[in-house]
Amino acid sequence: MKQPPKPNVRLPAKDMAQVRAITAPANTHPNSKALLLSGSNAAAAAEAIARELGRDLFRVDLAAVVSQHIGETRKNIDRLFAEAEASGATLLIDEADALFGKRSEVKDAHDRYANIEVSYLLQRMEAYQHLVLLVSKPTFTVPKDLRRRLTIYHFPPAD
Repeated sequence: MKQPPKPNVRLPAKDMAQVRAITAPANTHPNSKALLLSGSNAAAAAEAIARELGRDLFRVDLAAVVSQHIGETRKNIDRLFAEAEASGATLLIDEADALFGKRSEVKDAHDRYANIEVSYLLQRMEAYQHLVLLVSKPTFTVPKDLRRRLTIYHFPPAD
């Protein structure tokens, strides 16, 4: 479920300044947080945030979590969060745009369960005691129901 860390990528000074600004309040307020990092340097920024916080980065392999069998995805999500919680790691969910894009119209039972599973993942993220980082493409339009649950940062930041 978790992937080995990727090699460190150097971020431009402007991006590192934003990483430090993000991590400064996180050090003083260790409550549950979910951040959406968007842009070409978002994955590298996620790694830098974990490093700045002195936390392991628990990279989620979505292919290993999502299952075609009803009920299995929920069990996989539970295992994932239990492992991450036990280690106190920062959780990284890459390709958030694919996972949290516009929810599908319910046409059959599979669509209904897919929407329920995304909702369940959001609930688990909110209950998680450590930082959750979501990484997306720069062009991702964040759905309204997700915007209220996340703090959004762009890498590179806008001028």
